[in-house]
Amino acid sequence: MKASDLFVKALENEGVEYIFAVPGEENLDFLQSLKNSSIRLVVTRHEQGAGFMAATYGRLTGKPGVCLSTLGPGATNLVTPAAYAQLGGMPMFMITGQKPIKKSKQARFQIIDVVDMMRPITKYTKQIVNSNNMTAQIREAFRLAIEEKPGAVHLEFPEDIAQETCEERLYEPVGHIIPKPDETAIEKAVEMIHAAKNPLLLIGAGANRKITCDALRDFVDGTGIYFFNTQMGKGVIDERHEQYLGTAALSSNDFVHAGIDAADLIINVGHDVIEKPPFFMEKGGKKVIHVNFSPAEVDQVYFPQLNVVGDITNAIKQLTARIKKQSHWDFEFYKKVKKEVQEHLGKYFEDERFPMLPQRLVNLLRNKLASEDIITLDNGIYKLWFARNYPCHKPNTLLLDNALASMGAGLPSAMMVNMLYPERKVVAVCGDGGFMMNSQEMETAVRLGLDLTVIILNDHAYGMIKWKQEDMGFDDFGLDYNNPDFVKYAESYGAKGFRPESDKDFQEILEECFTTKGVKLIDLPVDYSLNHPILNVMLKEKAQKL
Repeated sequence: MKASDLFVKALENEGVEYIFAVPGEENLDFLQSLKNSSIRLVVTRHEQGAGFMAATYGRLTGKPGVCLSTLGPGATNLVTPAAYAQLGGMPMFMITGQKPIKKSKQARFQIIDVVDMMRPITKYTKQIVNSNNMTAQIREAFRLAIEEKPGAVHLEFPEDIAQETCEERLYEPVGHIIPKPDETAIEKAVEMIHAAKNPLLLIGAGANRKITCDALRDFVDGTGIYFFNTQMGKGVIDERHEQYLGTAALSSNDFVHAGIDAADLIINVGHDVIEKPPFFMEKGGKKVIHVNFSPAEVDQVYFPQLNVVGDITNAIKQLTARIKKQSHWDFEFYKKVKKEVQEHLGKYFEDERFPMLPQRLVNLLRNKLASEDIITLDNGIYKLWFARNYPCHKPNTLLLDNALASMGAGLPSAMMVNMLYPERKVVAVCGDGGFMMNSQEMETAVRLGLDLTVIILNDHAYGMIKWKQEDMGFDDFGLDYNNPDFVKYAESYGAKGFRPESDKDFQEILEECFTTKGVKLIDLPVDYSLNHPILNVMLKEKAQKL
């Protein structure tokens, strides 16, 4: 059998549905083999778009998303999505082409060591040098991509290897059973929780990857312990729950941190140091129980006193069954914090000034969207407002990246979401800077006949960095730019473009976008004037007074 044919059969054997790709001449044998496959080829306009779509597929399905590029510059363009998937715990399988390795007539043209380049940002990277070993390498790559902690894997498929004749052999995909936590660790955790006066539960990204929602809700309901989450842990438990304190969008000096500071024990479920810290540990301060699939990676701000390592769901079920409510537990301060959080978050929800405050946008979208509908965020200052102010009712309904925190992922992620869940409303919220990094994927979205709404928060600047610049006392310098006419830009791709001129106008446009099919873009002027006075000044002052 031809090696490229067998490669495709091996992917079918793994249950691959899509390959997102910007092919090159080194991939042509593979493309020919893919033509008659059950796998759907989705051609994107940049390798980043292909990679971000594959990573989002992995994030939402738990199965590796697959993307394809050629050698050299095609492969280097996959570096950012590879790091995005690796840090974010998203299973992704990358295939890159290469010149013939046995007899090449093009010297070093376009050739770099792609395998070595991928090594620091993947769980597995190999060049296929023997087509008879190829399917074993594919199976191993898929196994590692899925195994906790999930991440990115890569195989380089040289042109001459793709043309070889090889032995047909496939390996049955075998699932990985995550072991149960050690009994001694569970008993020690129960002992620490019973002894604490103000225990608090933290839910991180790892808890969002598995079916932990029911187990964690039962834990909270059964024990009465309050909880908060990281940005990537949003929605694991419905955030309308009476014991929900909030999301740690910042690392310190928010209302939720007043509750964190009052805790003498934090039960950390699924958070690791890859995601931006939701709080800082200090020597002699609060104790932390680390409940995760792997032991804690010790850091200056994170050094737990106990590791409960193994299947998260099993660990939480065991803790729920053994923990008894303690008369000395004191949650009164958490109730006070929750009240302050609710009053603060809703303060600008009804503010109709225009350009629009991000807080107002958050509220309008929450009111318009059903519990199952999904927002994808690019990276920018608005991400903090959505993380803090947007209550998720279900897991993975606010998709953001707080690990690599890459710009340019918002639109490709929304495209993948719509392909997976065509019955749900999908909104990509992007800054003008992040949108322009992969705006060419509008063509892909229109070509695929997708149904989604893109909202561009337009401030003609890199707003997140402006916020940091002001907080650090630097001059306003070097972060402004001009934008194209986004309405005409959308229309040039065959999408619908809108530019509201008032709060009322925006609401009417949003309603039209949600009741019509196709790709829609809203160029929304945004007012970031409250970023510094609220996030840098007011929160610090008020949180410290609680």
